Amino acid sequence: MRLIWICLVATALGGQAIAADRERNAETAVDKAEALERKAAAEEGVTPRAKPITRPEAQAVDPTGKAPLDDAITCLSRSIYWEAKGGSPADMEAVASVAMNRLGHEGFPDTLCEVVKQGSEQGSCQFSWWCDGRPDQVKEDERYELAKEVARKALNQQLRDRTDGALYFHDRTVSPDWAAKYLRTAETRKFLFYRPRKDAAQ
Repeated sequence: MRLIWICLVATALGGQAIAADRERNAETAVDKAEALERKAAAEEGVTPRAKPITRPEAQAVDPTGKAPLDDAITCLSRSIYWEAKGGSPADMEAVASVAMNRLGHEGFPDTLCEVVKQGSEQGSCQFSWWCDGRPDQVKEDERYELAKEVARKALNQQLRDRTDGALYFHDRTVSPDWAAKYLRTAETRKFLFYRPRKDAAQ
């Protein structure tokens, strides 16, 4: 009986230590992401110092996909997930590149959460999932883990920009009127990517 009690106490303490470690990792990742976001949005010649986010740190943020969208990792991960969860890793990486390309670019905000939510006040979101009226909680854990890994690499500037500087994209199944105004820069299995012809965001 005493041995069982000792095992139960050890298990409980171990669980608390793991939870505390996860919370520390999440806090560290959120802080690093904020610095990396500032670095990505900074004007040329300005290079704020920022340490890369590790995989365990990124995975500790919003582990169940239900947190409010108020930090860079969650906003970028949820965008990648909802825009490209049914696509390939290349589709996910390309969506991440568009969000990162918008950071600090003329006509776009300086934080990823603002980039993701842009247009919602007029009811025409730049990222359609944000104002489609459906719940935003994650439903597929493995795909969300992959989205967070893509977001981590994007924030760390470890992704090749598959979009060649694109600021816009759309699903291949639609033909929006706005696409004709822009230069098509790239395509993936799921999406087509564009940037302004004179490098002026609208």
